Amino acid sequence: MRGDAVRGHLDALLLAVLESGPLHGYAIITAVQERSGGALELRTGTVYPALNRLERVGLLTGSWQSVGARRRRCYALTDAGRRTLAGERTAWHEFTSAIGSVLEPRPSA
Repeated sequence: MRGDAVRGHLDALLLAVLESGPLHGYAIITAVQERSGGALELRTGTVYPALNRLERVGLLTGSWQSVGARRRRCYALTDAGRRTLAGERTAWHEFTSAIGSVLEPRPSA
């Protein structure tokens, strides 16, 4: 899949994998990859700035957790993040329906 395939959809992907509960950055990257069957491989240089931005605008909250000697930042959806995710899903369904209608038109009766 093209590297720019997630352009415009990154925020929705990140919000979606956090819907089931808080995750740290690497787990978020892994979750997107697993859910996509390996088709989507996000780079840390793409994901972490997006997580920081989503936290800044109030769609995520972040907190530091210690695992042994290591610290990692875990992210969770806020109520605003859940509302945004719902809106992103609706927009996605409308978009794929419109594109599908053009790519695979139904025969006229």
